[in-house]
Amino acid sequence: MLTRLAIFNIIFILIISGCTTSSVSETIAAHLESETQEEASQVWQTPPVLDAPNGLRPCCAFGYNLKVKAWGVPIPFYRIDNIVEASTLGDHRYNDNFWLGTAAVLGIGSEKSGIVYSHKGGFLDIAHIRDTADYTYYLFSHIYPKLGQEWTLTLSDELAQRKIHFNRFTPPSSDRQRYTLSAYLAARLAYRLAVWHEIAQWYGYRSVAGFSEGISAFSPEDLYSNLMGARLSLTLILNGDATNLEHYNQSMQRIIPSALAQLEAQPRQATQQWFDLIDGQWWNSQERVPDKFLVLKRDYHLADKRYPVLPFGETTPPHYLTLPDVYAGYSLKQLAEFQLWPTKQMANLPVPKTYWKEADFADLAEKARQIDQKTRPKTTKND
Repeated sequence: MLTRLAIFNIIFILIISGCTTSSVSETIAAHLESETQEEASQVWQTPPVLDAPNGLRPCCAFGYNLKVKAWGVPIPFYRIDNIVEASTLGDHRYNDNFWLGTAAVLGIGSEKSGIVYSHKGGFLDIAHIRDTADYTYYLFSHIYPKLGQEWTLTLSDELAQRKIHFNRFTPPSSDRQRYTLSAYLAARLAYRLAVWHEIAQWYGYRSVAGFSEGISAFSPEDLYSNLMGARLSLTLILNGDATNLEHYNQSMQRIIPSALAQLEAQPRQATQQWFDLIDGQWWNSQERVPDKFLVLKRDYHLADKRYPVLPFGETTPPHYLTLPDVYAGYSLKQLAEFQLWPTKQMANLPVPKTYWKEADFADLAEKARQIDQKTRPKTTKND
């Protein structure tokens, strides 16, 4: 969360109105069963190898009507709304352009992002859903043509140099299974990219120099939203609803409302009421973005088998959501390794002996939890 938060501070005066959105056609059914058994019924047309998403969509901290400061100076008369509704999300645009994401979070583009409350999924961050969906689609476009080959994909740095090393193996003989395996592997790795982003934010990653993103590290709604995005993109790929980039964009626009409906997403007023209920407990409305402890509640659990973090008082059972570990006899974690190599700009991230890998993530998150527990202010309400 909170990528390029500084945008709010630097260009908030540029906010304008009058942008239009295209009408949403019939929805595509989201398959949000706790454990997916989805498979491609055929080998669908695949997109060309895509450029990586341009970072992550700018989004904001947990809460609503948020006050802001820049370089330590409060900005008067400016608040970040941060609430959206399922019916007004507008278009989806694969995030290969920095200004597309900026326009979305400022409310001046056809794509809308923000937070919506759902009974079964808690608070959901639409930008996180969109981002991990895009990364799943991006990775699929690279993995499928090379499935079974040994090669390395290098991504932009987030404190560490991000690399994904793909191991050599014999793919399934079935064309459909090769296609499906590629999609599952893409979803798994896209989620790991999201996990690392949370870790990197806590250890000092800044997408804009001088503006801390620690406020958003391990925010309670983040990784469940990322997991949901991976699952939605997976469904589109396997069902032939992402045969090219424009098709993918249109399909994402149609499937997100379906997923939100399944999780019983609530209207704006209800989302505000749930935020108000936990003000002083999960977040502090008196603080200003980007103060780290504007967000008081964090979730350091990283696995891709997750329950949402629900506030006290929610009586609807939470919806458990997962990604598979195995497909067609292949252990997905053995097919590729996400590697984080040291750089000269590691901020507070310890330097590894060789490189950080997924097995190290839990220890890095636990260290963050222990430090936050010591430095976090007491809440204004009982925990």
